[in-house]
Formats: sequence, C-alpha cells, structure tokens
Amino acid sequence: MAEVSLTGVLRCASDAQVAAVRRHLPEHVRLTRAEPGCLFFAVTESDDPRLWRVEERFRDAAAFQAHQTRTRASLWARETADIARDYSVHGLD
Repeated sequence: MAEVSLTGVLRCASDAQVAAVRRHLPEHVRLTRAEPGCLFFAVTESDDPRLWRVEERFRDAAAFQAHQTRTRASLWARETADIARDYSVHGLD
C-alpha cells in the first residue's frame, strides 16, 4: 500500500479566522496525530499570519480516508469551514 501525503495552505481572510485557527488547531493536531496510520501531521504559521502551511502523511489510503471522515465531523471543520484551503494530495492514484 502506498503512503498518502497532503501539502498545501490554509488562507485566512480575516483576523477572526486566524483566531479560530489558533483556538482550535491544538486539539485538531492532537486528535490527528493519535489516529491509526498518521505518520506526520503539522500545521504551521508562515511569515504571513493569515497563511498556514499544512503537511500530512498517512500510512495508506484507508488511513487518509479515515482522517478525512473524522475531520469532516469535527469541531475543527465546523469552526474553520469558511477558511480557504489549497491542498495537493499524492498517493491516492
């Protein structure tokens, strides 16, 4: 089975969105890193406080899909739904 990786950015449009990321990110990171098959997960603020880099690696497609399913139903998803995301996913082919 092939490893799946995601890279990209969150683009906050306002200070309120930045505040939502800062408020909810620690728990999102904690929960994601505890998922079976999560090899690496990081969301880091760039030099621009409204731009956050996202890097994820999962053991295989099943682990990645389980992460996506959990995330869609999470507080993180609800509280950051209006934040633009620009991601590339590799390894699902």
